[in-house]
Amino acid sequence: MKVAVACDHAGFPLKQTVMDAVSKAGHQVIDLGTDSTAPVDYPDFAEKAGRAIQRKEADRAIVICGSGVGAAVAANKMAGVRAGVCHDTYSARQCVEHDDVNVLALGGRIIGPELAIEIVRAYLAAKFTGEERHVRRLNKIMALERSEASRKQGA
Repeated sequence: MKVAVACDHAGFPLKQTVMDAVSKAGHQVIDLGTDSTAPVDYPDFAEKAGRAIQRKEADRAIVICGSGVGAAVAANKMAGVRAGVCHDTYSARQCVEHDDVNVLALGGRIIGPELAIEIVRAYLAAKFTGEERHVRRLNKIMALERSEASRKQGA
């Protein structure tokens, strides 16, 4: 699997740990930056990750900012992107199994490296179940996305 990793300055200290965990799990890492703790804007890096998903350059992505929340909010504005903030392994696994999340958002100021490794492993090992109830709910989410896009075009 190809996994894009992007972060802002607050997520940078955790980025290498995350990329190493992705590699050790047997996946290919696509490093989308940033490359230092110099202040940058998280939406720019969430967009890079989201575009990698949209263009099918990556199968999944991981975004890291201070709390994970801002990067997730930004990524979720993009068509076809489903981002979830996860600071525990249960949510990281379940968000893929039930909601087909394709972008994991982590808070670099919230979790430490050991927990980040476990969360990344859980996220990458998880597969969408395809159960009828999950497909039905996912279809409703995608319908909301299409409806919102149509509304914006008509505005």
